[in-house]
Amino acid sequence: MKELAVLSKAMMQERKDILLSILCGFIAGTAGVALFSASGYLISQTVFAPPLYTLIVLTSMVKLLGFVRAASRYGERLASHRATFSILSRLRTSFFAKLIPVTPGILNKNRSGDLLARIVGDVESLQHYFLRVAYPPIMVVMVFLSTVLFTAVFSFWIACLLIVGMLITAFVVPNLVLIGQRKINEHVRQQRAKLSTEVTEVLYGFRDLKVYGQLAERERQLQQDSAELATQQQRAATQLVLGQSMHVFVTYLVTWGVLVISAFLIADGVFAGVYLAMLILATQTMFEESAAMAVLPAYKLDSENAAKRLAETVPDQQNKGYDDQSHSSSKTHLSLEVDAEGEAVTIELSHVSFQYEGEWRSALNDVSLYLAPGSKTAIVGASGSGKSTILDLLLKLRTPAAGKIKFNAISVNEWNETNIWQNTRAVLQQSHFFRGTIRDNLLLSGESHSDEYVQDILHQVQLFNTSLDDSVYEKGENLSDGEKQRLALARAMLRKGRLWLLDEPTSSLDYVTEARVLQNLLTQAVEDTLLLVCHRLTGLERMDQIVVMDQGQIVETGSFEELMERKGYFYEMKKIELQMIGEQGA
Repeated sequence: MKELAVLSKAMMQERKDILLSILCGFIAGTAGVALFSASGYLISQTVFAPPLYTLIVLTSMVKLLGFVRAASRYGERLASHRATFSILSRLRTSFFAKLIPVTPGILNKNRSGDLLARIVGDVESLQHYFLRVAYPPIMVVMVFLSTVLFTAVFSFWIACLLIVGMLITAFVVPNLVLIGQRKINEHVRQQRAKLSTEVTEVLYGFRDLKVYGQLAERERQLQQDSAELATQQQRAATQLVLGQSMHVFVTYLVTWGVLVISAFLIADGVFAGVYLAMLILATQTMFEESAAMAVLPAYKLDSENAAKRLAETVPDQQNKGYDDQSHSSSKTHLSLEVDAEGEAVTIELSHVSFQYEGEWRSALNDVSLYLAPGSKTAIVGASGSGKSTILDLLLKLRTPAAGKIKFNAISVNEWNETNIWQNTRAVLQQSHFFRGTIRDNLLLSGESHSDEYVQDILHQVQLFNTSLDDSVYEKGENLSDGEKQRLALARAMLRKGRLWLLDEPTSSLDYVTEARVLQNLLTQAVEDTLLLVCHRLTGLERMDQIVVMDQGQIVETGSFEELMERKGYFYEMKKIELQMIGEQGA
């Protein structure tokens, strides 16, 4: 499958451990066959009371083979598991590297529970590919062939029987299991994803479900989904047991065949009966190496389905543009930090268009905008006019369908996206808060600030009664929307960077608090480039330019005074806002 290309590449990068594990596995397998063959021969020889030195040699050989088998098996486990964990690490890194740039689009298309199942479960499933899918056939072929060559010395017909048994256990049994497992495995994966999705929904919406009296119904649905998953898993397990049972049946069938053929050969005087126990034990030991082939189809299907689901999460056509950009930016490593002359960041959008997947209309249509270094720009407009999309494009969270975006006269494709994020003070509409303390959530980037300075920043965002040691629940459940916004602003104010990208940072604050917070914010960013997306029109008098958007296009641009004098779109918006404020005051 082409989806397994990344996995194959990761395996090639760990080829030293893989080759070492194959070598140790071959030694362990052949040593095991030799060990039990020698043991069988030793048992048979004792019946004839051989000389003492013969027993000493045979006993020593058995002990030596035991040590070799144990040591090589340990080396095989060590190398194969080290390779597996390294491969898994590379897979996680590769998947997350592709996932981060397209996360906004993925979250819009996938339910969070299903996405979590893919990120955790599907990536974990791929760890079995080498140990359970790629490795067993190699060992079966190598150990079987060496054993067949060994038995051929004694009997051509026994060697032919072992070859037939190898073909049955290596191909026939796995394919029989595969026929029944393919459909069952897909049902198990779909049901597991469905259960994960429903559990996540219940956890996120627990309070609303309880308030509206739907919690019991959702619990019943969860129990039903859980029971269905258990049923599907039981069917899958039954299919695996069936495969293992068929393998055991073939093993004993071939063993009986070896016994029967050997009996005829001994009766005809072709070879001595002292070799009978040796051949029987060699046959049974050889088939132990092929036991993993019985469950190989399950792991193969699991790995293929996992790889397919991960490929669907970050399809090539969705992140192709990003990959090209990443390749370019990995070479340049341009920085957004202050240059030698102390200039802030310049931003230029030229005929930029963007359309969300599945949408019938464009979010942005031929947008051109210029932000001079150190300028203060506000973007206003109705919901859905494309304001937030511009910020996503500037942060390289999305890729424009057409047009060019430049930082400091250099295309955004040349900039390292990690550097953009690290050197931009961004506040998005939804800011995440982690379980911990206020201090932990403010200093996410590992900045080194004294408690006094951090407390001063909290005062600037009008959080006077907040302590740095105050607890924060998961997702900030114990914080109001206004507190979340002010903490997000404080987090941005504590970072470095000469570019501010703020998306509705004060929409949940009252007018008085908002005015004070914006005043302190503009004071700190007086020499920086600032882009503010907002619905409210108060406090925009200090902006160098105001961009008015409607239906993905810029309809007006100018300073506050210029737009008010034109009495156009912005003027009407401002008049409506003043009327609303007056009604609220009355």
